[in-house]
Amino acid sequence: MGSAYAYETQAGKRWEARYRKPDGKTARKGGFMRKRDAEAYLTTVESSKLQGSYIAPGDAQITVGALGGEWLITHRAAVKPSTFHSDESAWRVHVEPAWGNRKIGSIRHTEVATWVAELSRHKSATTVKRCYGVLAAILDGAVRDRRIQSNPARDVKTPRKKLRARPYLSHRQVECLAEESMYPDFVRFLAYTGLRWGEAIGLQVEHVDLRKRRLNIEVNAVFVNGHVVVGTPKPHERRSVVYPSFLDGALARATRGKRSGELVWPSEAGGYLAPGNAVSGWFAGASKRARAADAALAEEARGRGERAPGEMPRVTPHDLRHTAASLAISAGANVKAVQRMLGHASAAMTLDTYADLFEDDLDEVASALDVQRSLALQR
Repeated sequence: MGSAYAYETQAGKRWEARYRKPDGKTARKGGFMRKRDAEAYLTTVESSKLQGSYIAPGDAQITVGALGGEWLITHRAAVKPSTFHSDESAWRVHVEPAWGNRKIGSIRHTEVATWVAELSRHKSATTVKRCYGVLAAILDGAVRDRRIQSNPARDVKTPRKKLRARPYLSHRQVECLAEESMYPDFVRFLAYTGLRWGEAIGLQVEHVDLRKRRLNIEVNAVFVNGHVVVGTPKPHERRSVVYPSFLDGALARATRGKRSGELVWPSEAGGYLAPGNAVSGWFAGASKRARAADAALAEEARGRGERAPGEMPRVTPHDLRHTAASLAISAGANVKAVQRMLGHASAAMTLDTYADLFEDDLDEVASALDVQRSLALQR
């Protein structure tokens, strides 16, 4: 065990604890008002050494900024480029300015909670959760490296995301959107296969089996900061998707005369197809025109005294993925089939995402139980 030594300062007598670290090197910590305080500290040091939980005081002096730079290097290799871009932006814009100069050992849980609360006043729940996640992940690394004993950022409450109601298009509305689009076959393709945008635009001729009507999803092309980054699909698993026969003509036209490595759905100018600006891009324009056309048809139906169809919602390209799930479920597909089609990591994820689409199944289950019980009791 170490020893306590007295020394003089301008403020009076103070005590210093001297001891050996697990690596055998000498360490010291001063500033104790009483000898008993220094000896109590030495007791905690010896106890932590025996338990294997010893943390040198100097290790907690490193700043969040220093650890953040190291974390970004390893994080880049562990996540998709689009995820890294968002996390790096959160670090650069929000986390580093607030915490970069702070020593990790000086950070307190209440400070992090206050920072999250203040950030929530001006930023969306998604941004707040991402910024908080970056800080917490960096400090998790500090805990694993035994620089601090616990993570002061953990167990801080973040704001809940406000989930908007998912718009699901009907078959008629999908057709309306396709007819108003520059790429009608591509719109139908998205709405009936459920592929992510990056999976669809990254699809190559060699990935399409026209005879079996199968798509082998092996590539995901994502626009990051204006540039296309090509990688593997989420969640890093390739899958096979079956498409309906009415898309035979569209796929035949899209692949005709192309070599195996060429894109099935390129842009008019060549290269990867982008949806364009969210307000004035080709997809946004098609959605706007389709809504207008749909509204006109509804008005005509009401003029004839007929029941007008439901109003067509405003949709984004990703909403066609939700539409594909909706149309598949309404056609009788079970949750495992929808999971495989969409490439979800688990059936539980599919149920969590589209629980509202399976609600009608509860009535069918109740009816089926009635029938089965009656049959069983008649035997």
